[in-house]
Amino acid sequence: MPQDIAGARDLANRGRADKNYYFEFEKWALSLLNAQPGNLSKKGADRGIDGNIYFGKTARAIVSVKAGDNVGVAMIRDLRGVIEREGAEIGIFLTLTPPTKPMITEAAAAGQFTMEGFDPVPRLQIVSVEEALQLRDRAVRLPARRDDAFKRAAREEDRGAQGALDL
Repeated sequence: MPQDIAGARDLANRGRADKNYYFEFEKWALSLLNAQPGNLSKKGADRGIDGNIYFGKTARAIVSVKAGDNVGVAMIRDLRGVIEREGAEIGIFLTLTPPTKPMITEAAAAGQFTMEGFDPVPRLQIVSVEEALQLRDRAVRLPARRDDAFKRAAREEDRGAQGALDL
């Protein structure tokens, strides 16, 4: 589990040689935003959906993770097509490399998403892995985030642990 940007780059570089490492990078990057894997951790074609974040009552944000150095404006256009095809409200482009100005311009052209009672948020958001490492799920702007998307595990107590001495 990478703890800094250098570790993230190392895991991504390993993914170029071995696809298993790329899937590990993808799952790790999604965990930074508390996103659920979009392909239910199955390998294969993901149809442009690497992860999902659910917010509000039924709203959905699609997350696309890119670890390569060759990110470009075409990938933002692809994500815009995916959110329109899937009927999602927001698209999040999570990238290891900094976005280019044309990418930022294209994302801004997608407009705003509005939900009653909340401030509008960008419909397409670009988040770098470095930002996600610092801000975690606060790197993404969502109007009403649901925290019940993951079922919480029951807390376990270690009954075999040694107790404290009463001195």
